[in-house]
Amino acid sequence: MRYRAGVSQARQRARSPQDKELRKTALLAAARELAAERGVREVTLTAVTARVGLHPSALRRYFESREELLLELAEQGWADWRDRLLSDLDDATELTPEALASVVSGSLEQLPLFCDLLTHVVLSLEGAVRLERARRYKLAATEAYDAMVEALAGADTGLDRDGARTFLAGAMSCAAYQFQLSRPSDTLRELYAQEPRWAHDALRFREQLTTLLTAVARGARRTA
Repeated sequence: MRYRAGVSQARQRARSPQDKELRKTALLAAARELAAERGVREVTLTAVTARVGLHPSALRRYFESREELLLELAEQGWADWRDRLLSDLDDATELTPEALASVVSGSLEQLPLFCDLLTHVVLSLEGAVRLERARRYKLAATEAYDAMVEALAGADTGLDRDGARTFLAGAMSCAAYQFQLSRPSDTLRELYAQEPRWAHDALRFREQLTTLLTAVARGARRTA
């Protein structure tokens, strides 16, 4: 659903801290919607500000660049993944490699924007912002990552901390790649319609991710 709250007031300058926070929230919500519709690579400052009724120059009061705005969404994505995965692990027992892979791939499937952003963070986002903003992102991502390592090592997974780190590295890498495959361009969709065998791997995000993470979990358990 397109973000509409406060649009009638969007052209007014936000003056109080509360108004500024609401404006920032509106911009992030608009970016989320655009990314869901078109993919992260198609999110532009012009499109984001137009969606909330602002002039593009107004965004600079809240984010210095498109990259900073998207990095904020990636930071939120880490917190969302941590909370979701820890909740899923709390409810699970006797996690075989197959079961663990299913839990983690399921947690990532529910966060498509985060999966998309995982690619862009490495390629462009964190290297295009000021040092202190990059530091803040790294701190937040590391805190979430460390919490997931501890949860995986403490659950009935057969992983120690080193094994959990290996498993999470596999989860992030595979999710980023498989997500991009699962969102083909119009040209590729047409090609896959003509050659369905080429789409077999590309369009099965969770199934492919679960298969790959099962293999990683087995290897990480043996290492442990």
